[in-house]
Amino acid sequence: MIEQFKKLEQSEINQLIDAIPLITILVAGADGNIEIKETDWAKKIASIRSYASDLLLRDYYKGVDAVFDTRLNELRQELPDDVQERTQEIASRLTKLNDILPKIDQMFAAYLYKSFISFAERVAKSAGGFMSFFSISAEEKKLIKLGMLDPVKMPDEEQ
Repeated sequence: MIEQFKKLEQSEINQLIDAIPLITILVAGADGNIEIKETDWAKKIASIRSYASDLLLRDYYKGVDAVFDTRLNELRQELPDDVQERTQEIASRLTKLNDILPKIDQMFAAYLYKSFISFAERVAKSAGGFMSFFSISAEEKKLIKLGMLDPVKMPDEEQ
């Protein structure tokens, strides 16, 4: 178990683990077409982060990596096909993280929040463009800042 998740219920841990496949579907599907290269790239990012991210997040990404393919496929099956409905449903699920993140160590939560944002940006850039320039669509640009999540600041940033 991830040390920072000891105070959480299993359902809350599952929601945190599901955040990465949900962000993948949200961003990759923003234009109505979830491309294989986007989901493959998301899988690679999650896998790489399991050993090459900030040490604080490695166990989290190991947990995500272990279930990524399964959860991505399950979530794609259960979420609506309509882009607008799917986006609303994913936003609703991700919004629930706003109640979970304050229950864990603030530094870990801040790193995790920033990790979610950077993950969304990387997925958005995977779809095209020259060397990832100009590859973020207008639809993706609206979503990659994950506005449904309350920003989590580092402990030393609080005033």
